[in-house]
Amino acid sequence: MRALLPYLPFLIGAAVVIFTVVDIALIDETRVKFLPKFAWIIGVLIFSIIGAVLWFLLGRERLEPRDAGGGSFGPRPRRGPVAPDDDPEFLGKLNRESAQEERIRELEQRLREIDDEDKPKE
Repeated sequence: MRALLPYLPFLIGAAVVIFTVVDIALIDETRVKFLPKFAWIIGVLIFSIIGAVLWFLLGRERLEPRDAGGGSFGPRPRRGPVAPDDDPEFLGKLNRESAQEERIRELEQRLREIDDEDKPKE
């Protein structure tokens, strides 16, 4: 056991670097700050412990406490619409498509009426 003691700092450093690289690789892209994920990984591999400390202090957006969860930590609230019917752009698109379909139906009806008027009566 004493033979491993001199290597203990290197083993701990390697474990920290591996943990940090895995954390960077698995974290959601929207929670990465300042640099792209690839640059953070290279920085951690080059600067090892300092890079890992910088990642956890600066590069990773923290999860904020929920207001209605008794202080528990969890994902941040969504910034956009939750469902399509909550999205004003989606609803506007549906309204435009509906109005366009109605105009097409009216035009087709007018064309049928014009065609009926142009046909010779027997």
